[in-house]
Amino acid sequence: MITQKIQAAALAGAVAARLETWEAGDIVGRLWAGDGTIWFPEPVPELTNRLGWLALPTSMQREAGAIREAGKTIAAGGIDRVLLLGMGGSSLAPEVFARIFGSAAPCPSLTVVDTTHPEAIAAIDAQIDPARTFFLVSSKSGSTLETLSLFRHFWALCEPLGDRGRHFAAVTDPESPLHSLAAERRFRHVFLAPPNVGGRFSALSPFGLVPASLIGLDPGLLLSAAAREAGALRSHESGAVELAALLGEAALAGRDKLTFVTSLRLEPFNAWIEQLIAESTGKDGRGIVPVGSEPLREPDAYGSDRVFVRLALADEIDDGVERALDRVNAAGHPVVRITLDVPSELGGEIFRWETAVALAGAVLGIHPFNQPDVQLAKELAKKAMAGEATGAHPDAVDVNDPAASGALHRWLTLGRPGDYVAIQAFLAPGRSSSQGLGQLRTHLSEATHLPVTVGYGPRFLHSTGQLHKGGPNTGLFLQLIDHPAHDLPIPETDHTFGQLIAAQADGDLAALLARGRRVLRVDLGHNAASALQHLAGTIDRAPSSGV
Repeated sequence: MITQKIQAAALAGAVAARLETWEAGDIVGRLWAGDGTIWFPEPVPELTNRLGWLALPTSMQREAGAIREAGKTIAAGGIDRVLLLGMGGSSLAPEVFARIFGSAAPCPSLTVVDTTHPEAIAAIDAQIDPARTFFLVSSKSGSTLETLSLFRHFWALCEPLGDRGRHFAAVTDPESPLHSLAAERRFRHVFLAPPNVGGRFSALSPFGLVPASLIGLDPGLLLSAAAREAGALRSHESGAVELAALLGEAALAGRDKLTFVTSLRLEPFNAWIEQLIAESTGKDGRGIVPVGSEPLREPDAYGSDRVFVRLALADEIDDGVERALDRVNAAGHPVVRITLDVPSELGGEIFRWETAVALAGAVLGIHPFNQPDVQLAKELAKKAMAGEATGAHPDAVDVNDPAASGALHRWLTLGRPGDYVAIQAFLAPGRSSSQGLGQLRTHLSEATHLPVTVGYGPRFLHSTGQLHKGGPNTGLFLQLIDHPAHDLPIPETDHTFGQLIAAQADGDLAALLARGRRVLRVDLGHNAASALQHLAGTIDRAPSSGV
């Protein structure tokens, strides 16, 4: 069972009025009927043909058995590891399932590969035995540059295996380029997803359920929980509509920093929910900024732009956290408490948040299912790859340059109340870099008193990247780049992974500047972990920069 409690006295009148209007207009019935006028009075592309996620809790039950059996067959073939090659909506739900549920023996472990940094890819190469590895190539469009580049790398790595197609499967939309590629190269399986479901709403489609089955998680458990939540929505007993009204009205009132306080086992869920919120709402100069994994502070440390969501398993509820949230709420900040009895109810929580975010889009007057500003960064990255100019932009600040402290301070003083800071790390994901980024995040938070988010590039380009460029101009962006010690060619192309990630950083920088964003680019050199510590110290040495 999932329970939800909302404490938002300052917004109670606005939320109640919104719910009254929605009830009078039968918002739930219209949602199930696929009525696009919930969002816009006239037909709009990528709207009503992106509502297929509503049917997944029941429609995917018919496919769950086949997906489960395919997973067993693959796992029985001497496979001890699965690499999922994907980005954004194709990779985040599988990573959540792998980290929360783990692998049930004797099923293989699952590793999500959603980086183009050559050092990270080389590290994965060193960890795997291709003969005992299965590769799941996952892309809705079937043309995602990062995913296809990763496929080409691992396809070449498996060349000594002979019939290497037996080590590959695809999850994609029907008739996509990946669908054709899988047929040409004789992949072992092709799992086709419903084309009327957008990527970030696809967790309960084959994009999420196939990886779940490979690690021994029964897709039926997730779907049953989602079906219960869908049934509650139909009978007007779901908390999703109230949550939607709160999210939307809070953002309209300036409380657009949705801060998650998540219990230990559910903490990985933050990455999925971050994309859902940021990419769905961050457009047309409006948006909700998800802030996850931020330590709780005393109430006076927060501005008037916060809403807090405590998401926890029943057996992980922490009395100290609850008391801290009581103090935050007593200081006037809205608090939402959501409790799951068991981890498998995550399927219902996925459906609840999809519903809430979609309807919050109606409050904000935005299109919740498209991502127009993501394309800009892609186009500029392609120009950078081709050696074409992407627009004038300042050179990166060398982290070891004595002038770095002054540049950092000038950037920090651009902050205003109601802003947030986004660290964009085009670095190799790993323990040392994550620890360094966490330290840097803490120092920036203390220096600015603003919410601070962290994302690895190019991963964040497919999630928070939409919000960064299409949402309100309230972000301070710190782009971090480095120089990989070794590069890797991308087979079947004339470029390398090092060139690709550099072009993606260039493209996003150009896109941010084209949108008038406040950006500082810092070059960490050849030792990113050490440079991150140095950069954090530079913040401490900078003149006072609190907002």
